Amino acid sequence: MNETQNPGRDEAEGAGRPEERLDLLQRRLARFAAARGWEPYHTPKNLAVALSVEAAELVEIFQWLTPEQSARVMEEPESAHRVADEVADVLAYLLQFCEVLGVDVLDALAAKIERNELRFPVKEEPAPNRHSSE
Repeated sequence: MNETQNPGRDEAEGAGRPEERLDLLQRRLARFAAARGWEPYHTPKNLAVALSVEAAELVEIFQWLTPEQSARVMEEPESAHRVADEVADVLAYLLQFCEVLGVDVLDALAAKIERNELRFPVKEEPAPNRHSSE
């Protein structure tokens, strides 16, 4: 496949900072959908549903595993490949959803972390009891 058949393939892979890579991948997903005429189907509702389905497919991999088995899922090439594919699908639909609604996913995440840090402050541990001779 030549560059005109797959524009942007390497641009996200070679980008520097993660934010730049994320932006390039988001644009690449938009071009992918546009080239196939899928924009009419990429409504917020449809993308939210697709995101939910892909997240469920990720959950399905872990459905009957013990906690110990789930912690080792990436050790087996076949299950590692399945997990990576489903993670990619979830992220792809999330990025497309954000693109359609104009949500900056990194700004949204940073704001949510800040709110959670305020909602759930770290509880200070009381100083350990010290013997008077110390």
